[in-house]
Amino acid sequence: MGDYETVNEVRTWYEATGEGEPLVLLHGGFSDARDFAGNLGTLPFRIYTPERRGHGHTPDVEGPITLDLMADDMIAFIDKVVGEPVHLAGYSAGGIVALLVALRRPDLVRRLVLVSAAFHHSGMLFSPAAGGEIPEPIVARYAEVSPDGRDHLPVVAAKIAAAATGEPSLTEADLRAIGCPTLVMAADDDIVTLEHTLALYRALPAGELAVVPHTSHVLLHEKPALCARLAEQFLTAEPAALFMPIRRAEQA
Repeated sequence: MGDYETVNEVRTWYEATGEGEPLVLLHGGFSDARDFAGNLGTLPFRIYTPERRGHGHTPDVEGPITLDLMADDMIAFIDKVVGEPVHLAGYSAGGIVALLVALRRPDLVRRLVLVSAAFHHSGMLFSPAAGGEIPEPIVARYAEVSPDGRDHLPVVAAKIAAAATGEPSLTEADLRAIGCPTLVMAADDDIVTLEHTLALYRALPAGELAVVPHTSHVLLHEKPALCARLAEQFLTAEPAALFMPIRRAEQA
C-alpha cells in the first residue's frame, strides 16, 4: 500500500484512499500516518496521508528538518499530487505545519483542523530536547517502517530537537491572517496548555473550539470516534445559526 512522489527533492511516501473532497492529514512529530488509523482516517473524503521527511516511510535527507522546510514540502505535495484546494488537518507538530501552509498558501486550504497544536513554543509544557532518551515504543514503531533503519532515529531526533529551539514562533497577529474556517481540537490534559489553546482559538477569525474530556495528547487514539465525529461535522456541515452569540455576534 502507498506510493512515492518526489517533492522538493524528497522521495515522499503517501497513501490516498476513499472518494470525495480531498482531505490531507499531517501526522505528529516522531510519528507517521498511522496517527490517523481508526480516527480521522475513516472520514468520508479522498484522504491523503503524506509522511514528512525523516518520518515513517519517507527517508531522511541531508540537512535540517525544520517546520519551514516541512511546510514547503507539504505545499509542494498538495500542488503536485492533489492538484486542487484541500481540507487540511494536522496533529501535534503536523498542526503547526498545517498552520504554516494555511498562512503561506491560503488558496490551497478550504478548511483547517488543528489537533493538539501550539502556534508558539511557549504554549507547550515540554519540547524535544537534544540528547534525550527516546522511549522504546517510539523507536520500535519508527523501525517498523523507516527505510533508514532503527539506528537512524537518533539522527532525526537531533535534527528535530535543534529545530525546536525557539520554534514554533507564530504570533496572534499572524493567526488573524488565517481566514479559512478552523477547528481547534485539544485534550483537557494535553502537553499544550489549555490557556494556549484558548489563545489560538480566540486569535483565529473563523475559529471553532472543541476540548475533548478525559483525554491526553494522544486523544485521537483515546477517543477516536468522538474526535472523528467532531472533525466530520466541522468539515461537512454549514455552521448552524446561534440563538445567543457573544463572541460571534460581532461577525454577524
